[in-house]
Order: sequence, then structure tokens, then C-alpha cells
Amino acid sequence: MSTTPPRSALHLTATLLTASVALYIALVAFGNITDFGTNQQFVRHVLAMDTTFKDDDLMWRAITSTGLQDAAYVAIIVWETVAALVLIYGTWLWFRRDDVRARRFSTYGLLMLLLLFGAGFIAIGGEWFSMWQSKTWNGLDAATRVLVFSGIVLIVNHLPFGQARQTDA
Repeated sequence: MSTTPPRSALHLTATLLTASVALYIALVAFGNITDFGTNQQFVRHVLAMDTTFKDDDLMWRAITSTGLQDAAYVAIIVWETVAALVLIYGTWLWFRRDDVRARRFSTYGLLMLLLLFGAGFIAIGGEWFSMWQSKTWNGLDAATRVLVFSGIVLIVNHLPFGQARQTDA
């Protein structure tokens, strides 16, 4: 008779959803590292505010220094990479059935994504740098998708799993 309790459907869901977010952000970080220039241009244009309405009351916010723009982009890539590693570790802990630590590390990784895409891209990029005004360099839809995806996984990870009832056979 096995001493390991059966894995509940909810536990399996938390495991696989965490793995999905980990895979997603790992691929995003990998893409940003191996194709550095594509999203570098995105970050540069958003921070420079060069495709917004160019309202004089807002343009003082623009960051036109390519050095500062690139530093911000590298910081984003580092944040994504660390979040991916934390989520991969959380996934591994879910598979090992170390629920307490899996929930903790998954929460840390998911919170990192919620902060990056919520505070970073939606609040700072979208509102402070008026990214919403740009027809070309507007990442709000993509940021919202990641925010919702990560938020749902965070909620699932914090649902009570309970213990499956075992009967003597």
C-alpha cells in the first residue's frame, strides 16, 4: 500500500498551471535575451513617449536617454528570469508534493509577475508613460493577459486542497 496520498485534481491543477506560467515567463525571458533588439525597441519607444499624442503637459515624463532605457530593459529581463526560476522551483515543489513550500515559492513568482505586468507595464508604462496613446507600441493587452493568467493561478494555488479520504481496503 502506498504511503503517498493520492493527488487531488485541484493539486494537479495548481501544479500544471504553475508550470504553465513558469514555461511562459521562461520563454519570454529567453526570447528577450536571444532576440534582445525587438523588445529593446519597444521599451525605448514607450519610455521616450515618441508615439504618444506628445501633449506638453505629459512629455516632461519621457526618458530619452538610451542608456537609461536599456538599463530599464535589462532590469525587466532580469526580473523575468528570476520570476521564471522561482516558478520553476515552485513547480518542482508541487510535483514533490511539498505543498507548503510550493505554495510559498509559487506565490513569490506569481507576485513578481503581477508586479511587473500590473505595476510595471499597466500602471507605469500605460499611464505614466501614456503607452495607451500609442497605436504602434502599446503592450497593455498583452500585459493584461499575463496579469489575469498569473492572478488566476495565484487564486488556484491558494484554494484549500483538503485531504482525500482514504478507506481501508
